[in-house]
Amino acid sequence: MAASSSSGSLKSNYAVFRRIESFYTGGPIQITQAGDYMFCACGSKVNIVDIATGDVIHSIEQDDETEITVFALSNDDEILVTGSQALLLKQWDWLGNKCTRTWKAVHRAPVASMTFDPSSTLLATGGCDSTIKIWDIFRQYCTHNLKGSSGVVHLVKFHPDISQPQLFSSSMDNSIRLWDLKSSQCVSQLDNHYSLVTSLSFCPDNETLISSGRDKICTVWDLKAKKVKSTIPVYETIESVVLLPQELDLSNLGVTKSSTHFLTAGSKGILRVWDASTSTCVHSQSLPHLPAESRAEVVGQHSLMHCSLVPTKSEVVAVNVERNICLYDARTLDLKKQFSGYNGEVLDVRFLGPNDSHIVVATNSPQLKVFELSSSNCQILQGHSDIVLALDVFRKGLLFASCAKDKTFRIWRMTEDGEVFCVAQGLGHTQQVGALACSKTKENFLATASQDRTVKFWILPKMPATKEKENQVLVLQADKTAVAHDKDINSVAVSPNDKLIATGSQDKTAKLWNCEDCALLGVFSGHKRGIWCVQFSPADQVLATSSADGTVKIWDLQDFSCLKVLLW
Repeated sequence: MAASSSSGSLKSNYAVFRRIESFYTGGPIQITQAGDYMFCACGSKVNIVDIATGDVIHSIEQDDETEITVFALSNDDEILVTGSQALLLKQWDWLGNKCTRTWKAVHRAPVASMTFDPSSTLLATGGCDSTIKIWDIFRQYCTHNLKGSSGVVHLVKFHPDISQPQLFSSSMDNSIRLWDLKSSQCVSQLDNHYSLVTSLSFCPDNETLISSGRDKICTVWDLKAKKVKSTIPVYETIESVVLLPQELDLSNLGVTKSSTHFLTAGSKGILRVWDASTSTCVHSQSLPHLPAESRAEVVGQHSLMHCSLVPTKSEVVAVNVERNICLYDARTLDLKKQFSGYNGEVLDVRFLGPNDSHIVVATNSPQLKVFELSSSNCQILQGHSDIVLALDVFRKGLLFASCAKDKTFRIWRMTEDGEVFCVAQGLGHTQQVGALACSKTKENFLATASQDRTVKFWILPKMPATKEKENQVLVLQADKTAVAHDKDINSVAVSPNDKLIATGSQDKTAKLWNCEDCALLGVFSGHKRGIWCVQFSPADQVLATSSADGTVKIWDLQDFSCLKVLLW
């Protein structure tokens, strides 16, 4: 179900958020050659996602709800096969959303790798039992049982030339084995890597193979001579190698027609282009613009675990360890679209943008995620160095604030074209900032509350409407500070007319403050346990509080008396 980019109903927008949250939780990913759909493993399901809208068209799900360990889509995009922990293989008519065949994998342990041959008639499965099986999909029988690998066979790949019936595989001994399918024998063992081999990519001449490994090298192989042509030190653990097609104009990436170039994705979290003939890097994506002390941490967070080319769309798709799926223009490696498929625990969420066109989400992470509701495109906002705890949005919906365990808050601006950037940072709290509230009538102030038991009032200067310079962030200091409670402050709220501030604390009380001079006006006493949330009524002169004692209380703002108690 897709939601409109206009305001729409809260129910439909929430449904979109749930869709965004759950379509991918790590594991295999594949895109059809047409480039319209993306197949994502998610526990016992494979979700089929419309790339244009982010909608889950439908889900292929195991009847026994066992986890899918691997899946493969045929080269003609017609057949989907899944392997599960139940040691069963299932063939699916994915367009019709039905299983057409189920058979035993014959492996003694789960299938770890799977691939189709170029004709889409043969399927190879590599098992955790050190064996490889090859299946005739149409005649429905096992044609080969290849033994001799060491440990889990995590990589299998057919030779792209159908006239050469060969299979390449790699297992835990870090070797690449070449199997002759006519004799069912291993005819060659290619040894150059001293750590796990992660990817194999064939050059257009079908006589050259490029392999990558977690030993921080890529190897160029001469398949005729069965020997190494060159070893390329790439200085990072590599998970995927993608050969760049010569028919595309990739001059912006330093690619020339006279040489073979390939793309690497790995632990540095960036895509890099290499010239195989000179063993040099000719292009590298830039890292996010962050302070130097945060850069190493970000690299670890964004390590790439998968990368592939979508030739019909001239796009590169990459997946990082945080399960974010990024679509790049293959000609420039500029980000075109990003899906965030796994959010973990959601701590806060707010509507954002003109007519509530976006939502901003704080997860159990230092990052913020901004989703465009019409397309599920996601922006990942870097800046905080610890978990973001709360959010609030100013009245026009283009400026919002976030606070975190890093003892700071940040102000963010959304431009007319939807780009979000940080414009200011507030410093001064000595403990984590767990709550904040923005002005309701203008964009001129906000209040923050902290574990340090203080509430701070911040006067905001006029914020820039456009992104001027990288890392140009205003540093704000509090205009007023009050030691507000005896224990942690859990919530803060600003009244609809911007004249009052309310705070709620673990000390079982809520308090009312004057915005102008931060003077205490009164105390709301009566809860038996800590107060988690305070909120002003938009129409009446009352305050609502919720507590760990299981009650919600409504309070009069004039005499601070309790008007009503709601029991849950």
